[in-house]
Amino acid sequence: MNGQFKTRNVLTFILAGGKGERLNPLTRDRAKPAVPFGGIYRIIDFTLSNCINSGLRRIFVLIQYKSFSLQKHILAGWDVVSSQLGEFIDPIPAQQRLGEDWYKGTADAIYQNIYAMQDHNAELVLILAGDHLYKMDYQKMIEAHLANKADVSVSCIKMPREESPHFGVIEVDKKNFISGFQEKPQAPKTIPGDSAHIYASMGIYLFNAKVLASELERDAADVRSDHDFGKNIIPKMVGLNKKVLAYDFGQQSNYWRDIGTRDAYYQANMDLVRPSPSFDLYDKTWPLRSHHSHYPPVSLRTVHEKGVEVPGVVIDSIVSPGCVIEGGRVERSVLSAQVMIRKHANVQDSVLMDGVVVGEGAYLKNTIVDKQVAIPAGEKIGYDLELDRTRFAVTASGIVIVAKKTAIPDLT
Repeated sequence: MNGQFKTRNVLTFILAGGKGERLNPLTRDRAKPAVPFGGIYRIIDFTLSNCINSGLRRIFVLIQYKSFSLQKHILAGWDVVSSQLGEFIDPIPAQQRLGEDWYKGTADAIYQNIYAMQDHNAELVLILAGDHLYKMDYQKMIEAHLANKADVSVSCIKMPREESPHFGVIEVDKKNFISGFQEKPQAPKTIPGDSAHIYASMGIYLFNAKVLASELERDAADVRSDHDFGKNIIPKMVGLNKKVLAYDFGQQSNYWRDIGTRDAYYQANMDLVRPSPSFDLYDKTWPLRSHHSHYPPVSLRTVHEKGVEVPGVVIDSIVSPGCVIEGGRVERSVLSAQVMIRKHANVQDSVLMDGVVVGEGAYLKNTIVDKQVAIPAGEKIGYDLELDRTRFAVTASGIVIVAKKTAIPDLT
């Protein structure tokens, strides 16, 4: 496959219009792909970085709910392609082009923008989610798709069998073509020769453009359909004996996270601060891009108190530009830009977003604090979950979430 085909004949759609209700209150004011992650990034940056690193530079981002910050981020941070060469990263809001409905499902979102496929004469269409964390060279999937003369390829990842109720499970034959599809089954079909594992769909689809257009037209006419790729389009194609290939993502990596829930979001951030991180932000062979503001360097300051030095301490953490740790202690945490940690404050296993101020002697543990929150001096969050539930959101696993711009009374 020559380079011209790689860059010119593939059109990419990133689905970024979901409400993100399972991430509330982090999605109270923003779309799910716009939620900050990993200190200096937004969630969508990882999918976009995969595209650019894979040589795919004709990208539509389909947006809908609370999309202002997402659209602003893309326009400010992703001006990295050449329009003179026919390249683009363009947000497309829901426009009701084909009726009075907003996007009714993943397939309907593409169908309502089918004109974009026709206008750009795409031969292949790659469909991605904007809320997943992984590194993938899509060119390798394209090569497998073409080599097997598939109608559509579905990227899948090996998962433990007991995880099947959380995923769409793919059943494959000996040639890795999909022979069945189960939606979150309790008794899943396992990988041939490996009864302990399943193939889970990653929500990544590569279609021949003409096949996609035909399937979308058929699905749009079905009033019983949920207009979803995983629930409707792919199972229907399997039932019609179309060539539906399972692409094994394990050939490239074993790390993939759907960070669409609050606990999954927290755990993915904590993955970054392990001694040997599962997901490497510092891989020079796969650069991660974003929109960067200009902030001063990180400052660790020693405070002198009654003749005693109280140093700023950071252990196994990510600290973004503009942060000041002024006699406080940070362990296994992710700090976004311009966070201030005052003396004797202690932050453990937490995620703090832009502009958070942790007051003197405050303690945080297992906490996510959204932007522009001031934690009063002496406050404790994450230590008494019953009390925290009366003030903040608390996840099933006990992670406390303080919403953006929350005003916490200073009881001192």
